[in-house]
Amino acid sequence: MSAKPVETVENGTEIFIPLNKLKKSPKNARTTPHSEAAIEAYAASIAAKGILQNLVVEPEFDAEGAATGCYFVTIGEGRRLAQLLRVKRKEIKKTEPIRCIVDTANDPQEISLDENVTRESMHPADQFEAFKKLADERGFGAEEIAARFGVTPHVVRQRLRLATVSPKLMQVYRDGALTLEQLMAFVITEDHARQEAVYEWLSYNRDASTIRRLLTETHVAAMDRRAVFVGVEAYTEAGGTILRDLFTEDRGGYFEDVALLVLLVTAKLGREADALREAEGWKWTEVHLDFPHAHGMRRTYPRPVELSVEDQAALEAARREVDQLAEWNQTADELPDHVDARLCELEAVSERLEAKRQAYDPDEITRGGAFVVLNHDGIVRIERGFIRPEDEMPRPEAEQAGEASVAGDTEGGDSQTPQHGEEDDDRPLSDILVRGLTAHRTLGLRLDLSDQPEVALVAATHALAAQIFYLGADAHIVGIQPIKTDLAAHEDGIEDTAAGNAWADRHANWARQMPRDVTSLWTFVTELDQDSRITLFAHCVALTVNAVKLPWERRSRAMATAEKLAEAVSHDMTGYWRPTVRSYLGRITKARILEAVQEAVSDETATGWSK
Repeated sequence: MSAKPVETVENGTEIFIPLNKLKKSPKNARTTPHSEAAIEAYAASIAAKGILQNLVVEPEFDAEGAATGCYFVTIGEGRRLAQLLRVKRKEIKKTEPIRCIVDTANDPQEISLDENVTRESMHPADQFEAFKKLADERGFGAEEIAARFGVTPHVVRQRLRLATVSPKLMQVYRDGALTLEQLMAFVITEDHARQEAVYEWLSYNRDASTIRRLLTETHVAAMDRRAVFVGVEAYTEAGGTILRDLFTEDRGGYFEDVALLVLLVTAKLGREADALREAEGWKWTEVHLDFPHAHGMRRTYPRPVELSVEDQAALEAARREVDQLAEWNQTADELPDHVDARLCELEAVSERLEAKRQAYDPDEITRGGAFVVLNHDGIVRIERGFIRPEDEMPRPEAEQAGEASVAGDTEGGDSQTPQHGEEDDDRPLSDILVRGLTAHRTLGLRLDLSDQPEVALVAATHALAAQIFYLGADAHIVGIQPIKTDLAAHEDGIEDTAAGNAWADRHANWARQMPRDVTSLWTFVTELDQDSRITLFAHCVALTVNAVKLPWERRSRAMATAEKLAEAVSHDMTGYWRPTVRSYLGRITKARILEAVQEAVSDETATGWSK
């Protein structure tokens, strides 16, 4: 028995065809496959609203010219694939009827090309506003809109946010005078007046990063040390609000209420200062966001002290146990949790006991104080041992001038107090004779010193140390003056870096060794072994190095010398500095970043990053 012939459908007929009877047309002009995202979007839209536009099909014929009952999809291949995806997900059956229009009059390739070429996509601004209307008038949330249009909720939130831009700027965008990237930068805030003010202020430089910076210049980034110190939870609990950027990695957003944030920072630092004063007994503590370099105070440092018999025994016991644990577990790839925990406890005990090897004089604690400041990384930093002028012990003037101060470069104590002239003894020699004799003596000392380089090193080291480590002590005979540059004035947070901490520790180590009275400094320097003396000399000289380049200075010869010095000491910048968003990327243009990526990686990578 022969098969029943398939009836041919006339051109222009609208019919429902089972999904499994539809095939991809070999004459479709689109040869590049649809993306998975596009098919997902089609599927979501169809699931929510059905197929809004008929598929256009032509009948399939066999070799003898008879209709097979199947149809080639000329227009609507994406919708066919979306329905097949829904079959795979068991949302519909493979025989789901699909509404189609039969077209046997037009060339299939031409009409499929026409479908994709002659249509004009909706302007993005219309899409943003249409999404907003769905949210405002129909009460759809981001998740529901996303499900109905096959996009992620985050994309929906972005488009809803773009719809909140000032109508004036939206029109500028429609007119082509703003790019989408620039528009995205403007909606970091919903304040239309602020958006429009920034737009009016912009001239030729309309880079998106510039727009964001101008719109957030009165805010504090979440990575700012003040925000890190207070924390998001404490700030929001106090009523603070956070501005977030949906279009870039904002690293936690921007704290809008700067006054509240500063109040919370000051209060928290104040609690730290109160706890320090109560625990250690200092007469005073002061809170500062940045170290007050112009404090004008003398600073004292802790002196070495012997551990008590009990503490020494506890320290040795802790060290023995650490050695035993290390020996028992030396073959293990990973330490057991209880061993690791015990090692942490022993390390804390050792650090606490080692700290007792250095102590301030009780008298200095009762008269002195400490600054509680905030590091650039949001961690509290404590600087102890400062004596206010009014709290100095009354002493004979000569003794006051010789008091050790440790006026280090990081504490701003390099200001020198003028010293009154020494009282002349009642001697029968006239001033003019004394001047003449001492002039001859000075000339003789110069000749003798020039013949003895080792003593010259002592004299130079003494002169530098007397001015660096003692406040107001006019005790040096060699006319060498250290000129120190405050690097913190040129780079915020430089003192808190690893290199800054290393320098502060090195300076403090020498300061602790200085004799209390400057009149004993010569003996101290001469009694040092040669290596230690040269090391002290190098430290004092290093403190005067200034290779800072300022835009208004013309120091080309000095900068050339800095290069020679860098070569001489084999200076490697990577050992002291790493580029970060804060230290480098945030200070250069996007074009310069892409240029570096292009040079270091490839043109393709730079092109990808430019988006």
